[in-house]
Amino acid sequence: MRVFNIASFIMPELFPDFLILALASFVAGLIDAVVGGGGLIQIPALFSMLPNSAPATIFGTNKLAGIFGTGAAAVNFAKRVKLAWSAALPAAGAAFLFSFLGAYTVTHIPTEAIRKSLPFILLAVAIYTIKKKDFGSIHAPLHTGSKEKLFAVLIGGGIGFYDGVFGPGTGSFLIFLFVRFFGFDFLAASAVSKVINVATNLAALLWFGYSGHIIWQLGLIMAICNVGGSLVGTRLALKHGSGFVRKLFLMVVSVLILKTGYDAFLK
Repeated sequence: MRVFNIASFIMPELFPDFLILALASFVAGLIDAVVGGGGLIQIPALFSMLPNSAPATIFGTNKLAGIFGTGAAAVNFAKRVKLAWSAALPAAGAAFLFSFLGAYTVTHIPTEAIRKSLPFILLAVAIYTIKKKDFGSIHAPLHTGSKEKLFAVLIGGGIGFYDGVFGPGTGSFLIFLFVRFFGFDFLAASAVSKVINVATNLAALLWFGYSGHIIWQLGLIMAICNVGGSLVGTRLALKHGSGFVRKLFLMVVSVLILKTGYDAFLK
């Protein structure tokens, strides 16, 4: 197994690998800050650069890098957007618990059915978003009080469990559900999704860290690049608004459909 450490980064033969991972982390942070889906970029890059590492180590290192970028995006959104904490916090709490439960469950149940159904679910999400031209363009919250908290817990718990069991498209699913069932616009939904994503990533990190599946030095250096991309992505989302987020959302979902379809039926 190729081992990364601080000294190895100055070795000429490993420096190109580091540059690729740094660039991948930056772009992943940018995309993830807006609509989620950064793992589409960062995970394949890690698999390519660390071909002999266990998948769990790849996922653990990816989560370590990603949580910093997601956290930075959540902080930046909170400064500039009126973040719906009354929905975000209950959803994040449920997501944390159920993500950990999902990570435990995945070791006891087959996930093939989830893998094969995912492209079709994502296709339905894309078609629904395309057909409804004004979907996510207006911020008009539908729920308050206990009803809002109940919906938040249900969505947070469900997506948190999915993230623990499987994971691809978690951020995009969160955005779609908060637009569809809460009446948020895409920008507000993206902001809330970051808070919830921090919770699911933290739950996964606890498990991966406990089981020794994180390359800490590499993950932390990638985290710096991920945060840089996250700051750029957040700035773009805030500058261009919900219309920009909607277009990027559809692009990422389209790539997810192709990627998950290939993994499920052709790989």
